[in-house]
Amino acid sequence: MTFKDHFSTRAAQYAEYRPHYPAALFDFVASLPQKQRIALDCGAGNGQASVGLAERFERVVATDPSIAQIENATAHERIEYRVARAEASGLPSHTADLVTAAQSLHWFDAAAFFEEAKRVLVADGAIAVWGYGDPVMETPALHQILHHFNRGTLEGYWFAERLTLLNGYRDVPFPFEELATPDLHLQVHWTLDELAGYLRTWSSTMQYIKARGVDPVVDVVSALAEYWGDRSSARLIRWPLHIRAGRLKSD
Repeated sequence: MTFKDHFSTRAAQYAEYRPHYPAALFDFVASLPQKQRIALDCGAGNGQASVGLAERFERVVATDPSIAQIENATAHERIEYRVARAEASGLPSHTADLVTAAQSLHWFDAAAFFEEAKRVLVADGAIAVWGYGDPVMETPALHQILHHFNRGTLEGYWFAERLTLLNGYRDVPFPFEELATPDLHLQVHWTLDELAGYLRTWSSTMQYIKARGVDPVVDVVSALAEYWGDRSSARLIRWPLHIRAGRLKSD
């Protein structure tokens, strides 16, 4: 089965400009299984979640079907990167204490991925999937410009799968004993150029450029610059984090 490869061409930018997850998220997911031996991180991309897991697990197996993403992944002594689909990890059965998917479930065959998770999890293992929604700027003026770019300029260029993410994965059947999750956000302080780098990693931006032959980020950066102040000054940007977590259901 082929996979939906929307990010390989900008894997280096993805590694540089995507926001990092808060430590509290990894503390939470690491608390779910009884033991912290092996975590399987699926759709790992460049390893942003894998690294956080590696600080809390003895070993992390991080898989992604994109060779380019794996080649740009962050090296860590406790992470083994593999080129593999989430639905076919290659991990032996009943070996993982935790299975995760960060900002990637909406690109999977979710039902097949969950079956794979059930196969590789130990009896008391756990699963956690999460993703983040639209960015929120620190001032109304900046936020309005970015929101118009996201939901106006680029609206017709987002893939349909993004709606699954924006709905917090709530429309995805979740065949596990569901657990309560904390209310968390991602947040960064970025310069205007760093924000521009992030916007160029969006699948919708890439689709826009492919269709029209021009980079839409140029105009939105120009509009943001009017309200940014010194473009080298860092502004606060936040994203809501959507989490679903569970354990294997008892027979």
